[in-house]
Amino acid sequence: MNAYAFAYVIPGFLLILLGGINGPFHSALVSVLAKRDKSESAPIVETITTLVSAILLAVTVFLIVFANIFIDVLAPGLDAATRSMAIQQLQIMAPMAVLAGLIGIGFGTLNAADQYWLPSLSPLFSSVAVIIGVGLLAWLLGDRIDNPQYIQLGGFVLAGGTLVGALWQWLAQVGAQVKAGLGKLTFRWDWRIPGVSEVLRVMIPATLSSGMLHINVYTDLFFASFIENAAASMRYASFIVLTPLGIMSNMILVPFMPIFSRLTEPENWGELKQRIRQGLLLTALTMLPFTAIFIALAFPVVRVIYQRGAFNLAASEQVVPVLMAYGFGMFFYLGRDVLVRVFYALGDGDTPFKVSMVNIFLNGVLDFLLYKPFGTPGIVLATVGVNIISMGIFTVILNRRLGGLPLGEWGLSLLGLTVITMLSGVASWGASWGWEKVFGAGNIFLQLLQLGFASTVAVGLFLLGAMLLKLPELDLLISRVRQKFLKKS
Repeated sequence: MNAYAFAYVIPGFLLILLGGINGPFHSALVSVLAKRDKSESAPIVETITTLVSAILLAVTVFLIVFANIFIDVLAPGLDAATRSMAIQQLQIMAPMAVLAGLIGIGFGTLNAADQYWLPSLSPLFSSVAVIIGVGLLAWLLGDRIDNPQYIQLGGFVLAGGTLVGALWQWLAQVGAQVKAGLGKLTFRWDWRIPGVSEVLRVMIPATLSSGMLHINVYTDLFFASFIENAAASMRYASFIVLTPLGIMSNMILVPFMPIFSRLTEPENWGELKQRIRQGLLLTALTMLPFTAIFIALAFPVVRVIYQRGAFNLAASEQVVPVLMAYGFGMFFYLGRDVLVRVFYALGDGDTPFKVSMVNIFLNGVLDFLLYKPFGTPGIVLATVGVNIISMGIFTVILNRRLGGLPLGEWGLSLLGLTVITMLSGVASWGASWGWEKVFGAGNIFLQLLQLGFASTVAVGLFLLGAMLLKLPELDLLISRVRQKFLKKS
Protein backbone atom coordinates (compact mmCIF):
# COMPACT_ATOMS: atom_id res chain seq x y z
CA MET A 1 0.00 0.00 0.00
CA ASN A 2 2.93 2.36 0.68
CA ALA A 3 4.16 1.97 -2.94
CA TYR A 4 0.65 2.61 -4.27
CA ALA A 5 0.35 5.77 -2.18
CA PHE A 6 3.35 7.24 -4.01
CA ALA A 7 2.48 5.81 -7.44
CA TYR A 8 -1.03 7.27 -7.27
CA VAL A 9 0.18 10.81 -6.51
CA ILE A 10 0.48 12.01 -10.12
CA PRO A 11 -2.51 10.11 -11.62
CA GLY A 12 -4.57 11.08 -8.59
CA PHE A 13 -3.37 14.66 -8.84
CA LEU A 14 -4.49 14.82 -12.48
CA LEU A 15 -7.80 13.11 -11.72
CA ILE A 16 -8.60 15.57 -8.95
CA LEU A 17 -7.17 18.60 -10.75
CA LEU A 18 -8.69 18.03 -14.19
CA GLY A 19 -11.44 15.49 -13.63
CA GLY A 20 -13.07 16.65 -10.43
CA ILE A 21 -16.38 18.41 -9.99
CA ASN A 22 -15.55 22.07 -9.30
CA GLY A 23 -12.20 21.59 -11.01
CA PRO A 24 -10.89 24.00 -13.69
CA PHE A 25 -12.29 22.04 -16.65
CA HIS A 26 -15.68 21.82 -14.97
CA SER A 27 -15.67 25.52 -14.04
CA ALA A 28 -14.60 26.67 -17.51
CA LEU A 29 -17.18 24.63 -19.39
CA VAL A 30 -20.06 25.47 -17.05
CA SER A 31 -19.32 29.20 -17.29
CA VAL A 32 -19.41 29.12 -21.11
CA LEU A 33 -21.89 26.37 -22.04
CA ALA A 34 -24.57 27.46 -19.56
CA LYS A 35 -25.11 30.58 -21.70
CA ARG A 36 -25.54 28.66 -24.98
CA ASP A 37 -28.00 26.34 -26.70
CA LYS A 38 -27.17 22.65 -27.06
CA SER A 39 -26.66 23.13 -30.80
CA GLU A 40 -23.82 25.56 -30.07
CA SER A 41 -22.37 23.46 -27.25
CA ALA A 42 -21.52 20.29 -29.20
CA PRO A 43 -18.84 21.84 -31.50
CA ILE A 44 -17.23 23.59 -28.53
CA VAL A 45 -17.11 20.38 -26.49
CA GLU A 46 -15.71 18.34 -29.40
CA THR A 47 -12.97 20.90 -30.11
CA ILE A 48 -11.94 21.20 -26.47
CA THR A 49 -11.99 17.40 -26.12
CA THR A 50 -9.68 17.01 -29.14
CA LEU A 51 -7.20 19.58 -27.83
CA VAL A 52 -7.18 18.22 -24.28
CA SER A 53 -6.82 14.60 -25.45
CA ALA A 54 -3.82 15.44 -27.63
CA ILE A 55 -2.01 17.26 -24.84
CA LEU A 56 -2.75 14.66 -22.17
CA LEU A 57 -1.79 11.77 -24.46
CA ALA A 58 1.68 13.29 -24.61
CA VAL A 59 1.64 13.57 -20.81
CA THR A 60 0.74 9.86 -20.56
CA VAL A 61 3.70 8.82 -22.72
CA PHE A 62 5.99 11.08 -20.67
CA LEU A 63 4.81 9.49 -17.41
CA ILE A 64 5.40 5.96 -18.70
CA VAL A 65 8.90 6.67 -20.04
CA PHE A 66 10.13 8.67 -17.04
CA ALA A 67 8.20 6.91 -14.24
CA ASN A 68 11.41 6.08 -12.36
CA ILE A 69 12.45 9.74 -12.23
CA PHE A 70 9.04 10.86 -10.95
CA ILE A 71 9.07 8.27 -8.15
CA ASP A 72 12.63 9.22 -7.13
CA VAL A 73 11.67 12.90 -6.94
CA LEU A 74 8.46 12.19 -5.02
CA ALA A 75 9.89 9.65 -2.59
CA PRO A 76 13.69 9.60 -2.35
CA GLY A 77 13.54 7.62 0.89
CA LEU A 78 11.92 4.45 -0.50
CA ASP A 79 13.70 1.08 -0.30
CA ALA A 80 14.51 -0.72 -3.57
CA ALA A 81 11.54 -3.12 -3.55
CA THR A 82 8.96 -0.43 -2.77
CA ARG A 83 10.52 1.87 -5.37
CA SER A 84 10.32 -0.80 -8.09
CA MET A 85 6.68 -1.52 -7.28
CA ALA A 86 5.78 2.19 -7.26
CA ILE A 87 7.38 2.69 -10.70
CA GLN A 88 5.41 -0.18 -12.24
CA GLN A 89 2.15 0.98 -10.67
CA LEU A 90 2.68 4.52 -11.99
CA GLN A 91 3.23 3.15 -15.51
CA ILE A 92 -0.01 1.16 -15.29
CA MET A 93 -2.00 4.19 -14.10
CA ALA A 94 -0.41 6.71 -16.50
CA PRO A 95 -3.35 6.61 -19.01
CA MET A 96 -5.47 8.17 -16.27
CA ALA A 97 -3.97 11.48 -17.44
CA VAL A 98 -6.10 11.36 -20.60
CA LEU A 99 -9.12 10.00 -18.76
CA ALA A 100 -8.89 12.78 -16.16
CA GLY A 101 -9.27 15.46 -18.82
CA LEU A 102 -12.16 13.67 -20.49
CA ILE A 103 -13.93 13.16 -17.16
CA GLY A 104 -13.57 16.86 -16.30
CA ILE A 105 -14.99 17.86 -19.67
CA GLY A 106 -17.88 15.45 -19.13
CA PHE A 107 -18.62 16.90 -15.69
CA GLY A 108 -18.78 20.44 -17.02
CA THR A 109 -20.78 19.53 -20.11
CA LEU A 110 -23.44 17.59 -18.22
CA ASN A 111 -23.74 20.17 -15.43
CA ALA A 112 -24.18 22.95 -17.98
CA ALA A 113 -27.14 20.96 -19.32
CA ASP A 114 -28.58 20.71 -15.77
CA GLN A 115 -27.67 17.03 -15.43
CA TYR A 116 -26.26 16.49 -11.95
CA TRP A 117 -27.02 12.95 -10.82
CA LEU A 118 -24.59 11.10 -13.10
CA PRO A 119 -21.61 13.44 -12.48
CA SER A 120 -22.25 13.09 -8.75
CA LEU A 121 -22.55 9.30 -8.96
CA SER A 122 -19.82 8.46 -11.46
CA PRO A 123 -16.84 8.82 -9.04
CA LEU A 124 -18.24 5.79 -7.21
CA PHE A 125 -17.37 3.70 -10.26
CA SER A 126 -13.66 4.19 -9.57
CA SER A 127 -13.98 2.93 -6.01
CA VAL A 128 -16.20 0.02 -7.03
CA ALA A 129 -13.69 -1.12 -9.65
CA VAL A 130 -10.87 -1.20 -7.08
CA ILE A 131 -13.05 -3.04 -4.57
CA ILE A 132 -14.03 -5.63 -7.17
CA GLY A 133 -10.42 -6.16 -8.24
CA VAL A 134 -9.07 -6.53 -4.72
CA GLY A 135 -12.08 -8.62 -3.70
CA LEU A 136 -11.54 -11.07 -6.57
CA LEU A 137 -7.87 -11.37 -5.69
CA ALA A 138 -8.72 -12.04 -2.05
CA TRP A 139 -11.30 -14.65 -3.10
CA LEU A 140 -8.84 -16.42 -5.40
CA LEU A 141 -5.88 -16.40 -3.02
CA GLY A 142 -7.64 -16.63 0.33
CA ASP A 143 -5.20 -16.65 3.25
CA ARG A 144 -2.27 -16.63 0.83
CA ILE A 145 -2.94 -13.01 -0.14
CA ASP A 146 -0.44 -11.79 2.49
CA ASN A 147 2.33 -14.09 1.24
CA PRO A 148 5.40 -12.22 -0.07
CA GLN A 149 5.23 -13.86 -3.52
CA TYR A 150 1.83 -12.26 -4.16
CA ILE A 151 2.77 -8.70 -3.15
CA GLN A 152 3.62 -7.73 -6.73
CA LEU A 153 0.40 -9.26 -8.08
CA GLY A 154 -1.59 -7.35 -5.48
CA GLY A 155 0.11 -4.13 -6.53
CA PHE A 156 -0.76 -4.74 -10.19
CA VAL A 157 -4.39 -5.47 -9.31
CA LEU A 158 -4.64 -2.30 -7.22
CA ALA A 159 -3.17 -0.11 -9.98
CA GLY A 160 -5.14 -1.86 -12.74
CA GLY A 161 -8.39 -1.56 -10.80
CA THR A 162 -7.78 2.17 -10.37
CA LEU A 163 -7.25 2.59 -14.12
CA VAL A 164 -10.34 0.53 -15.00
CA GLY A 165 -12.38 2.59 -12.53
CA ALA A 166 -11.39 5.84 -14.25
CA LEU A 167 -12.24 4.35 -17.65
CA TRP A 168 -15.62 3.18 -16.34
CA GLN A 169 -16.31 6.64 -14.93
CA TRP A 170 -15.63 8.30 -18.30
CA LEU A 171 -17.64 5.77 -20.34
CA ALA A 172 -20.66 6.33 -18.09
CA GLN A 173 -20.47 10.07 -18.72
CA VAL A 174 -19.82 9.98 -22.45
CA GLY A 175 -22.93 7.88 -23.05
CA ALA A 176 -25.13 10.47 -21.34
CA GLN A 177 -23.27 13.27 -23.11
CA VAL A 178 -23.87 11.82 -26.60
CA LYS A 179 -27.50 11.01 -25.76
CA ALA A 180 -28.09 14.63 -24.71
CA GLY A 181 -26.62 15.93 -27.98
CA LEU A 182 -23.67 17.58 -26.24
CA GLY A 183 -20.89 16.27 -28.44
CA LYS A 184 -19.76 12.97 -29.93
CA LEU A 185 -16.50 11.03 -29.95
CA THR A 186 -15.06 12.79 -32.97
CA PHE A 187 -11.99 14.86 -33.81
CA ARG A 188 -12.67 18.56 -34.37
CA TRP A 189 -10.11 21.34 -34.80
CA ASP A 190 -12.40 24.32 -35.35
CA TRP A 191 -10.63 27.00 -33.29
CA ARG A 192 -12.68 29.81 -34.85
CA ILE A 193 -15.70 28.98 -32.69
CA PRO A 194 -16.03 31.91 -30.21
CA GLY A 195 -16.88 29.65 -27.30
CA VAL A 196 -13.59 27.76 -27.60
CA SER A 197 -11.49 30.82 -26.85
CA GLU A 198 -13.82 31.71 -23.96
CA VAL A 199 -13.37 28.26 -22.43
CA LEU A 200 -9.58 28.45 -22.77
CA ARG A 201 -9.46 31.92 -21.19
CA VAL A 202 -11.08 30.50 -18.06
CA MET A 203 -9.55 27.02 -18.18
CA ILE A 204 -5.87 27.95 -18.38
CA PRO A 205 -5.58 30.25 -15.31
CA ALA A 206 -7.98 28.05 -13.33
CA THR A 207 -5.88 24.98 -14.11
CA LEU A 208 -2.69 26.75 -13.08
CA SER A 209 -4.27 27.93 -9.81
CA SER A 210 -5.65 24.49 -8.98
CA GLY A 211 -2.37 22.87 -9.97
CA MET A 212 -0.42 25.02 -7.55
CA LEU A 213 -2.70 23.86 -4.73
CA HIS A 214 -2.25 20.18 -5.54
CA ILE A 215 1.52 20.49 -5.92
CA ASN A 216 1.55 20.77 -2.13
CA VAL A 217 0.76 17.05 -2.11
CA TYR A 218 4.17 16.40 -3.65
CA THR A 219 5.82 18.40 -0.91
CA ASP A 220 3.89 16.50 1.76
CA LEU A 221 4.88 13.13 0.33
CA PHE A 222 8.52 14.18 0.04
CA PHE A 223 8.61 14.64 3.81
CA ALA A 224 6.38 11.60 4.37
CA SER A 225 8.94 9.36 2.66
CA PHE A 226 11.24 9.88 5.65
CA ILE A 227 8.61 8.62 8.14
CA GLU A 228 7.80 4.92 8.21
CA ASN A 229 4.30 4.17 6.83
CA ALA A 230 3.46 7.89 6.74
CA ALA A 231 2.23 7.86 3.14
CA ALA A 232 0.00 4.84 3.76
CA SER A 233 -1.40 6.38 6.96
CA MET A 234 -2.22 9.60 5.13
CA ARG A 235 -3.84 7.61 2.34
CA TYR A 236 -6.05 5.58 4.70
CA ALA A 237 -7.11 8.68 6.65
CA SER A 238 -7.79 10.73 3.52
CA PHE A 239 -10.05 7.99 2.13
CA ILE A 240 -12.32 8.48 5.16
CA VAL A 241 -12.34 12.28 4.99
CA LEU A 242 -12.75 12.64 1.23
CA THR A 243 -16.17 10.97 1.16
CA PRO A 244 -18.05 13.66 3.16
CA LEU A 245 -15.86 16.37 1.63
CA GLY A 246 -16.78 15.28 -1.89
CA ILE A 247 -20.50 14.99 -1.15
CA MET A 248 -20.72 18.36 0.58
CA SER A 249 -18.55 20.02 -2.06
CA ASN A 250 -21.06 18.95 -4.70
CA MET A 251 -23.95 20.19 -2.60
CA ILE A 252 -22.42 23.59 -1.80
CA LEU A 253 -20.04 24.61 -4.59
CA VAL A 254 -21.92 23.34 -7.64
CA PRO A 255 -25.15 25.32 -6.99
CA PHE A 256 -23.29 28.45 -5.87
CA MET A 257 -21.04 28.80 -8.93
CA PRO A 258 -23.73 30.15 -11.30
CA ILE A 259 -25.25 32.20 -8.47
CA PHE A 260 -21.98 34.01 -7.77
CA SER A 261 -21.53 34.63 -11.50
CA ARG A 262 -24.89 36.40 -11.81
CA LEU A 263 -24.14 38.80 -8.95
CA THR A 264 -20.83 40.31 -10.03
CA GLU A 265 -22.12 43.78 -10.99
CA PRO A 266 -21.71 46.44 -8.23
CA GLU A 267 -25.47 46.90 -7.88
CA ASN A 268 -25.73 43.21 -6.90
CA TRP A 269 -22.88 43.15 -4.39
CA GLY A 270 -25.23 43.28 -1.42
CA GLU A 271 -26.80 39.99 -2.44
CA LEU A 272 -23.38 38.60 -3.40
CA LYS A 273 -22.13 39.20 0.15
CA GLN A 274 -25.19 37.41 1.49
CA ARG A 275 -24.49 34.46 -0.81
CA ILE A 276 -20.85 34.33 0.31
CA ARG A 277 -22.06 34.15 3.90
CA GLN A 278 -24.45 31.35 2.93
CA GLY A 279 -21.61 29.42 1.30
CA LEU A 280 -19.34 29.73 4.33
CA LEU A 281 -22.05 29.00 6.90
CA LEU A 282 -23.33 26.00 4.95
CA THR A 283 -19.74 24.78 4.83
CA ALA A 284 -19.46 25.12 8.60
CA LEU A 285 -22.82 23.46 9.24
CA THR A 286 -21.89 20.44 7.13
CA MET A 287 -18.18 20.09 7.93
CA LEU A 288 -17.98 20.83 11.66
CA PRO A 289 -20.10 17.83 12.75
CA PHE A 290 -17.61 15.62 10.88
CA THR A 291 -14.78 17.47 12.61
CA ALA A 292 -16.31 16.59 15.98
CA ILE A 293 -16.71 12.93 14.97
CA PHE A 294 -13.29 12.47 13.34
CA ILE A 295 -11.46 14.04 16.29
CA ALA A 296 -13.46 12.54 19.17
CA LEU A 297 -14.19 9.14 17.57
CA ALA A 298 -11.10 8.68 15.40
CA PHE A 299 -10.19 5.29 16.85
CA PRO A 300 -13.71 3.76 16.61
CA VAL A 301 -14.00 5.06 13.03
CA VAL A 302 -10.67 3.57 11.93
CA ARG A 303 -11.35 0.32 13.78
CA VAL A 304 -14.72 -0.21 12.11
CA ILE A 305 -13.53 0.67 8.61
CA TYR A 306 -10.07 -0.87 8.45
CA GLN A 307 -9.05 -3.02 11.44
CA ARG A 308 -9.12 -6.60 10.16
CA GLY A 309 -6.66 -8.99 8.55
CA ALA A 310 -3.22 -7.44 8.09
CA PHE A 311 -4.53 -4.08 9.32
CA ASN A 312 -4.02 -4.63 13.05
CA LEU A 313 -4.20 -2.49 16.19
CA ALA A 314 -0.76 -1.00 15.55
CA ALA A 315 -1.85 0.13 12.08
CA SER A 316 -4.99 1.73 13.54
CA GLU A 317 -2.90 3.62 16.07
CA GLN A 318 -0.82 5.07 13.23
CA VAL A 319 -3.86 6.23 11.24
CA VAL A 320 -5.91 7.65 14.15
CA PRO A 321 -3.90 10.86 14.81
CA VAL A 322 -3.68 11.51 11.05
CA LEU A 323 -7.47 11.26 10.76
CA MET A 324 -7.83 13.70 13.65
CA ALA A 325 -5.59 16.20 11.86
CA TYR A 326 -7.55 15.83 8.62
CA GLY A 327 -10.81 16.23 10.53
CA PHE A 328 -9.61 19.47 12.09
CA GLY A 329 -8.97 20.97 8.65
CA MET A 330 -12.18 20.05 6.82
CA PHE A 331 -13.94 23.41 7.18
CA PHE A 332 -10.87 25.36 6.07
CA TYR A 333 -10.38 23.15 3.00
CA LEU A 334 -13.91 23.61 1.70
CA GLY A 335 -14.26 27.21 2.93
CA ARG A 336 -11.21 28.21 0.90
CA ASP A 337 -12.81 26.64 -2.18
CA VAL A 338 -15.97 28.72 -1.65
CA LEU A 339 -13.95 31.94 -1.64
CA VAL A 340 -11.91 30.90 -4.70
CA ARG A 341 -15.16 30.45 -6.65
CA VAL A 342 -16.10 34.04 -5.81
CA PHE A 343 -12.89 35.26 -7.44
CA TYR A 344 -13.57 33.16 -10.55
CA ALA A 345 -17.09 34.61 -10.72
CA LEU A 346 -15.58 38.11 -10.59
CA GLY A 347 -13.37 37.21 -13.54
CA ASP A 348 -10.22 37.20 -11.42
CA GLY A 349 -8.09 34.12 -11.89
CA ASP A 350 -4.85 35.93 -11.06
CA THR A 351 -5.44 36.36 -7.32
CA PRO A 352 -6.01 32.63 -6.56
CA PHE A 353 -3.00 31.81 -8.74
CA LYS A 354 -0.70 34.23 -6.89
CA VAL A 355 -1.88 32.99 -3.50
CA SER A 356 -1.34 29.39 -4.64
CA MET A 357 2.24 30.22 -5.66
CA VAL A 358 2.96 31.62 -2.19
CA ASN A 359 1.29 28.57 -0.63
CA ILE A 360 3.81 26.19 -2.23
CA PHE A 361 6.66 27.89 -0.37
CA LEU A 362 4.60 28.23 2.83
CA ASN A 363 3.58 24.56 2.80
CA GLY A 364 7.20 23.47 2.39
CA VAL A 365 8.29 25.62 5.34
CA LEU A 366 5.48 24.33 7.58
CA ASP A 367 6.17 20.71 6.56
CA PHE A 368 9.84 21.18 7.48
CA LEU A 369 8.96 22.73 10.84
CA LEU A 370 6.25 20.23 11.82
CA TYR A 371 7.18 16.81 10.42
CA LYS A 372 9.90 16.03 12.99
CA PRO A 373 8.18 17.13 16.22
CA PHE A 374 4.69 15.89 15.25
CA GLY A 375 5.37 13.12 12.72
CA THR A 376 2.74 12.32 10.09
CA PRO A 377 -0.01 14.47 11.69
CA GLY A 378 2.38 17.41 11.45
CA ILE A 379 2.47 17.09 7.66
CA VAL A 380 -1.33 17.21 7.53
CA LEU A 381 -1.46 20.14 9.94
CA ALA A 382 0.95 22.03 7.67
CA THR A 383 -1.62 21.81 4.87
CA VAL A 384 -4.37 22.89 7.26
CA GLY A 385 -2.28 25.90 8.21
CA VAL A 386 -1.86 26.84 4.56
CA ASN A 387 -5.64 26.66 4.03
CA ILE A 388 -6.31 28.83 7.08
CA ILE A 389 -3.87 31.49 5.87
CA SER A 390 -5.34 31.33 2.34
CA MET A 391 -8.86 31.87 3.69
CA GLY A 392 -7.62 34.88 5.62
CA ILE A 393 -5.94 36.41 2.56
CA PHE A 394 -8.96 35.84 0.33
CA THR A 395 -11.29 37.31 2.95
CA VAL A 396 -9.18 40.47 3.33
CA ILE A 397 -9.02 40.99 -0.45
CA LEU A 398 -12.77 40.44 -0.93
CA ASN A 399 -13.49 42.77 1.98
CA ARG A 400 -11.63 45.56 0.15
CA ARG A 401 -12.90 44.73 -3.31
CA LEU A 402 -16.60 44.49 -2.39
CA GLY A 403 -16.64 47.60 -0.23
CA GLY A 404 -16.64 45.81 3.09
CA LEU A 405 -17.96 42.51 4.41
CA PRO A 406 -19.87 42.04 7.69
CA LEU A 407 -16.93 40.09 9.13
CA GLY A 408 -17.91 40.68 12.75
CA GLU A 409 -21.35 39.17 12.22
CA TRP A 410 -19.92 36.22 10.27
CA GLY A 411 -17.20 35.69 12.85
CA LEU A 412 -19.66 35.50 15.75
CA SER A 413 -21.74 32.89 13.92
CA LEU A 414 -18.66 30.79 13.14
CA LEU A 415 -17.38 31.17 16.71
CA GLY A 416 -20.70 29.92 18.05
CA LEU A 417 -20.57 26.88 15.77
CA THR A 418 -16.97 26.22 16.84
CA VAL A 419 -17.95 26.14 20.52
CA ILE A 420 -20.86 23.82 19.70
CA THR A 421 -18.47 21.56 17.78
CA MET A 422 -16.15 21.28 20.78
CA LEU A 423 -19.02 20.44 23.13
CA SER A 424 -20.42 17.89 20.67
CA GLY A 425 -17.02 16.24 20.34
CA VAL A 426 -16.56 15.94 24.09
CA ALA A 427 -20.07 14.53 24.51
CA SER A 428 -19.62 11.98 21.72
CA TRP A 429 -16.27 10.86 23.16
CA GLY A 430 -17.97 10.37 26.53
CA ALA A 431 -20.81 8.43 24.90
CA SER A 432 -18.32 6.17 23.11
CA TRP A 433 -16.31 5.58 26.27
CA GLY A 434 -19.44 4.84 28.28
CA TRP A 435 -20.77 2.42 25.67
CA GLU A 436 -17.52 0.45 25.65
CA LYS A 437 -17.47 0.26 29.44
CA VAL A 438 -21.05 -1.03 29.61
CA PHE A 439 -21.41 -3.17 26.48
CA GLY A 440 -17.83 -3.70 25.30
CA ALA A 441 -16.59 -3.64 21.70
CA GLY A 442 -15.50 -7.21 21.17
CA ASN A 443 -17.00 -7.69 17.71
CA ILE A 444 -17.87 -5.66 14.64
CA PHE A 445 -21.57 -5.54 15.55
CA LEU A 446 -20.90 -3.90 18.92
CA GLN A 447 -18.33 -1.59 17.34
CA LEU A 448 -20.84 -0.41 14.74
CA LEU A 449 -23.45 0.22 17.42
CA GLN A 450 -20.91 2.10 19.53
CA LEU A 451 -19.87 4.30 16.61
CA GLY A 452 -23.46 4.89 15.53
CA PHE A 453 -24.56 5.83 19.04
CA ALA A 454 -21.67 8.21 19.68
CA SER A 455 -21.97 9.81 16.22
CA THR A 456 -25.69 10.37 16.80
CA VAL A 457 -24.87 12.15 20.05
CA ALA A 458 -22.38 14.40 18.23
CA VAL A 459 -24.73 15.29 15.37
CA GLY A 460 -27.75 15.67 17.63
CA LEU A 461 -26.03 18.07 20.02
CA PHE A 462 -24.56 20.03 17.12
CA LEU A 463 -27.97 20.48 15.50
CA LEU A 464 -29.52 21.47 18.82
CA GLY A 465 -26.83 24.07 19.40
CA ALA A 466 -27.10 25.38 15.84
CA MET A 467 -30.85 25.79 16.28
CA LEU A 468 -30.23 27.93 19.35
CA LEU A 469 -28.09 30.24 17.20
CA LYS A 470 -31.11 30.72 14.87
CA LEU A 471 -29.03 30.67 11.71
CA PRO A 472 -31.05 31.07 8.48
CA GLU A 473 -28.48 28.85 6.76
CA LEU A 474 -29.57 25.95 8.96
CA ASP A 475 -33.14 26.32 7.67
CA LEU A 476 -31.77 26.39 4.12
CA LEU A 477 -29.72 23.24 4.74
CA ILE A 478 -32.67 21.38 6.27
CA SER A 479 -34.87 22.46 3.36
CA ARG A 480 -32.36 21.11 0.82
CA VAL A 481 -32.03 17.81 2.65
CA ARG A 482 -35.80 17.43 2.82
CA GLN A 483 -36.17 18.17 -0.90
CA LYS A 484 -33.62 15.50 -1.79
CA PHE A 485 -35.23 13.00 0.57
CA LEU A 486 -38.76 13.67 -0.72
CA LYS A 487 -37.60 13.35 -4.33
CA LYS A 488 -36.07 9.96 -3.58
CA SER A 489 -39.21 8.90 -1.75
